Amino acid sequence: MSVKRLVVFSGSGISAESGIKTFREIGGLWEEYSIYDVATPEAWQKNKTLVLDFYNQRRKQVLEKQPNDGHFVCVDLENYFDVEIITQNIDDLHERAGSQKVLHLHGEIRKAQSSLNPNLIYEMDGWKIKLGDKCELGSQLRPHVVWFGEPVPKMDDAINIVSKADILVVVGTSLQVYPAAGLLNYCPNSCKVFLVDPNELDTSTFYQSIEHIKEKAGVGLPRLSKTLIENFA
Repeated sequence: MSVKRLVVFSGSGISAESGIKTFREIGGLWEEYSIYDVATPEAWQKNKTLVLDFYNQRRKQVLEKQPNDGHFVCVDLENYFDVEIITQNIDDLHERAGSQKVLHLHGEIRKAQSSLNPNLIYEMDGWKIKLGDKCELGSQLRPHVVWFGEPVPKMDDAINIVSKADILVVVGTSLQVYPAAGLLNYCPNSCKVFLVDPNELDTSTFYQSIEHIKEKAGVGLPRLSKTLIENFA
C-alpha cells in the first residue's frame, strides 16, 4: 500500500502557543498597529523606518521562541505519511521542529529581500534590517514577507500540493485570509479534511466535509495524530 499524502495547512494559531502574537485575535498585533502603517507597499514607501522596526521586533520575538507540541506532531507524522506543510506563518518554527517540506505562502521573516527585485532573497544572521542595508543592486533591503496588496508568489505551488492530498489538516487559521483560505477548495473529493482550532469557524463556504476538532493545536493535533495513524497509515 502506498504512503498517503498528508498536507498540513497551518496558521498563526499554532505559533501562538509558542508565544508569538497573532494579528487578528484580541490583544493581537492589529490592535497595536494599523496594517496600513506597517504591512502594505504604501506603508513601505511612506515610512521605511517604522516598517523595518515593526518586522525587526517580530523577528527578534521569533528568535526567542521555540516550537511547541503542535509543531513536533507534524514532524512525527512524517514517520507514517508523506507530509508537506503549507503555512501562512512567516516564522521558522516548523523548520526548527524538524519538518522537512515546508512552503511559506506569506514569506519568511528570517530572510531579507531586495526592494527592487523580489527574487533576490538573503538569509539573515541577526534580527535587524537597518535603513541603509542594501542588496547587490544597491536598493534597500526589506522584509521577505508578502504584504497586503501584493501577489502571493507561492500560491500556485500550494494549489498543486493540496490538489494531490489524501488528507488535509488545517490548524490554527481563521480561514478568513484570502487567497490562502481558498486552498481548501482545491483538494480532491476523496480527501479527508480535518480542522483543528478552538474557535467557532464558518466552514459553510467550502464544499468539502470538514471534521472540526475544537482544541488548540498542542492538544488537538496529538489527538488527531493518533486517529490518522490508526486509520490511514
